[in-house]
Amino acid sequence: MRQRRTIYFNDARHYYLFVFEPPIEMEDAWVPIDEVAGTGVDTFSYGVARGDGLFYPSKIGLLFGSDIQPFEQAAYWRIWSNMQSLMERGLDPLTVLIDRAHEKRMDFIASLRMGNYGGMDPDHKLDSGGRGWAHEEVRDHQFAVLQELSNEYETDGVEMDFSSSPGGSSFWLKPEDVEAYTPVMTDFVRQSAEMVRSRAEKPGILGARVYPTEEMNLKTGLDVRTWLEEGLVDYVVPLVYAYFVLDANMPFGWLVEAAHENEISVYGMLQPYRLNASDNATAQMMRAAAANFWALGVDGLYTWFMSWPLGETDRGVLADLGDPELVKQKDKHYFLRNSSDQKSEHDYPAFLPLEIPSSDTGRVRQIPFSIADDCESDRVRSIKLRINITDLVTADRLEILLNGRSLASEPCRRTFNSRRTPYSGQWLEFDLQEVRPVKGQNTLQITLQERPKLLVSPLRVEEVEIIVGYGVFPSALNYDE
Repeated sequence: MRQRRTIYFNDARHYYLFVFEPPIEMEDAWVPIDEVAGTGVDTFSYGVARGDGLFYPSKIGLLFGSDIQPFEQAAYWRIWSNMQSLMERGLDPLTVLIDRAHEKRMDFIASLRMGNYGGMDPDHKLDSGGRGWAHEEVRDHQFAVLQELSNEYETDGVEMDFSSSPGGSSFWLKPEDVEAYTPVMTDFVRQSAEMVRSRAEKPGILGARVYPTEEMNLKTGLDVRTWLEEGLVDYVVPLVYAYFVLDANMPFGWLVEAAHENEISVYGMLQPYRLNASDNATAQMMRAAAANFWALGVDGLYTWFMSWPLGETDRGVLADLGDPELVKQKDKHYFLRNSSDQKSEHDYPAFLPLEIPSSDTGRVRQIPFSIADDCESDRVRSIKLRINITDLVTADRLEILLNGRSLASEPCRRTFNSRRTPYSGQWLEFDLQEVRPVKGQNTLQITLQERPKLLVSPLRVEEVEIIVGYGVFPSALNYDE
């Protein structure tokens, strides 16, 4: 049964147990829940583990910090000491959050990285030469942790995080084991679904964080389509953990279609950054991606790692995310992801940066993108197309088309692409008045027609943005209904 949700994820570390000084006060112990309470967030997801331990006193797995003492950094000492300070008061650190979430009328999901299993034989790990989940002991261990989280704690469900590799964990199978063990991975999900849904008090839900494309999932042994066809999961979240940059054009339409055929929910992941960890996505950027995801048919949105401590702007964004109507007629800032941000070969393609050799004149380059706005609406106040091109000079002759229509007659303003290195390139900012993008799929075409004879460096299209501004009143002087 599909269900509307707005989910906020906390990884237990960066903006929680790493930060507060022990012994942790209850007001601080509740912060992950309280900072999103009263917004559109109705479900809290908590990352209960890293590769080297769990952030609760598990009877199955390794408690984080128990095997790395004395600590070589303050953050690890804080985690251990904060958990110990709660347990010395008779409080389970995980139960503290579960109870607070329920008090604030949020569901609580325990999220477990499936490529991590601290405390087991290290020789089983792929990065130690082992075979990961090809070892039955590893599968049994991870199942037992999920069972503990589902049956020994009052969670509303558990989430299998298969997206944390690369960047957050090892993969689960060696490439040579994938074909043989893909059915074994499906059996594990099948067994987990039966366990979670058959618990005595109240059936729980089983979610999975997976990769955006079917090819990426199959490459690691995850037959997600079969999971959906058999109804083994209650929801899926597409993402690549190592890639923290917001992507309004993430290619997961196939996943929505396959999930909805079997009444399974899909929650679109809004990654937190514009470029890097020092550059959080703006509210307009988050709304743009949210609007695109709603247009794809998602059942809700999932986000994390917003600028911390969360301020009124961030809480305002979380309020918007709970309802697609709230983002529909608000300003949006779309931008295309850049492949230079990718941390691994295990990722899906990006169309930027786009290099155009100086000698390669006349060749049309195409950059596809999608937006969710109806740009012909009389509430749209302005639409700007911005293109950042390295080494562009005014003497260059370019032909730029949007959906086959030339932008030559549209007002264009040139600015430096960097205040620190104003010579490095230019932004072209078009005020789109007659030629506007359409709702849905669009194509930007760029052709180099002529480059100065003594200039042989290539042009490099680094960034493409669409900024849609809305007004309260119609944009026309005389308005006819």
